[in-house]
Amino acid sequence: MLKKSVKLSWFIFIISFLNLLLFHLPVYQFSIQNYDGKNLDKVFLILSLAVLIIALNALVFYLVFFISRFIGKFFLVLFTITNSIAVYFINTYNVIIDKTMIGNVLNTNYDESTSFLSFSFVLYLILLGIIPIIFIIKTKIIKEGYKKALKYIVLTFIFIVGLAYINSSNWLWIDKNSKALGGLAMPWSYVVNLNRFYYHKSQKNQEQILLPDATLKDDEKSVVVLVIGESARSQNFSLYGYEKDTNPLLTKMNNIYSYTANSCATYTTAGVKCILEHENSSKLNEILPNYLFRNDVEVIWRTNNWGEPNVRIQNYQKRVDLKKQCQGEGCEYDEILLSNLKEQIQVSKKNKILIILHTSTSHGPTYYKKYPPKFNKFKPVCKVVELGKCTQEELINAYNNTIVYTDYMLATLIDELKQLAEYNSLMLYVSDHGESLGEKNLYMHGIPKSIAPKEQLDIPFIVWQSNNYKKLKKNEFLSQHHVFHSVLDFLAIESPIYDKNMSIFKE
Repeated sequence: MLKKSVKLSWFIFIISFLNLLLFHLPVYQFSIQNYDGKNLDKVFLILSLAVLIIALNALVFYLVFFISRFIGKFFLVLFTITNSIAVYFINTYNVIIDKTMIGNVLNTNYDESTSFLSFSFVLYLILLGIIPIIFIIKTKIIKEGYKKALKYIVLTFIFIVGLAYINSSNWLWIDKNSKALGGLAMPWSYVVNLNRFYYHKSQKNQEQILLPDATLKDDEKSVVVLVIGESARSQNFSLYGYEKDTNPLLTKMNNIYSYTANSCATYTTAGVKCILEHENSSKLNEILPNYLFRNDVEVIWRTNNWGEPNVRIQNYQKRVDLKKQCQGEGCEYDEILLSNLKEQIQVSKKNKILIILHTSTSHGPTYYKKYPPKFNKFKPVCKVVELGKCTQEELINAYNNTIVYTDYMLATLIDELKQLAEYNSLMLYVSDHGESLGEKNLYMHGIPKSIAPKEQLDIPFIVWQSNNYKKLKKNEFLSQHHVFHSVLDFLAIESPIYDKNMSIFKE
């Protein structure tokens, strides 16, 4: 391909127009679906947004290219490839690239990220990424003089201000939907929100804020196993009235109680933090495992997941550690978290024990890979990562099978705890957040909480205890913060920050 010579102003206009054409269909779709004014006003708004996007991008790109054509091309190549990936996820999973979603991306591990690969993903990468990049690299740009550059910048700025002014009647609608519109505008959705994410992160305390010291009120042998679920929504559990039998084992067990509960976020990092902290706070307060470990409780953390807070305990076990002592098919799934768990409890030299199992069972999009084949109870199942291409039945069947597997794991855990006759035992199962399965054309999770559907917020909060050791409060509506205080209550730990109203147990 021969290099073409193009003046900077024309190159910027072409690039800005292509940016609009290739990467902003979601902006048009959102505006069409959510603008409730007259049709003529809607057309005017959409045209104005299109022109505004071109003008704003042109202004910024021109400034960068005028300073350095090399730097300009570098960022343009980077933006183009990232835009193609971002638009793929927006179109396929209906996500919004806000600060929350940036956090999800940065906390995604290799196994999860590769599960999103598909033919469509590669197609987006080639058509929207690679081909435009070839044009950008091959084009020779003729730089313009300072006077012409200044004239271009001033006139573009005046045009943008004028366009904003004549759209004054739409300011209220734009302001109301600014989070969604900003999360769909390329490349500024991820550029701005990446900076917001790291700014917010830098503002957090680097050192955890220690909570007041606690004391053990008795020396009775007690063990709590907190199972943190992944992407489990309560409406697909038989225990919550679901018509399909997804809890064949737990529904037959004694001493099982299920609470109505909400998650405080729609992504793992924030959800797990809420489960482990004593109150809703942006501060870096000491979390439950760190607090109990510091106050002479045996704490064991086993994980087959990620997105966890800074856990400061002695006995922290990842999948690679557990694999050494696990045999059988279940070791490839979340069952690995149960391997030799009973034996580990029995050898403990302390009377108070907290065990946290962080699962990944119901995380999409490859639900069908999250459980052994023998748990393929509901058929047919969805086996592609582009969930919109599956029928609703296939998608829900695959997801329901992860709940059947969760049921088996919890029942197995409870059976093992029953064998520890010398301990008062408690099992808590609480999910980090829920999951969308095509409702309102949404998939998976990560939608900002302010606009998140109930499917991403309604979570299971399931309790089992040995011999009804403590009386449970009934018909309570719980938050994830109830976990902290309920664990302290069950283990008979006295603390100034304990709130009896946040415990699931009666006095």
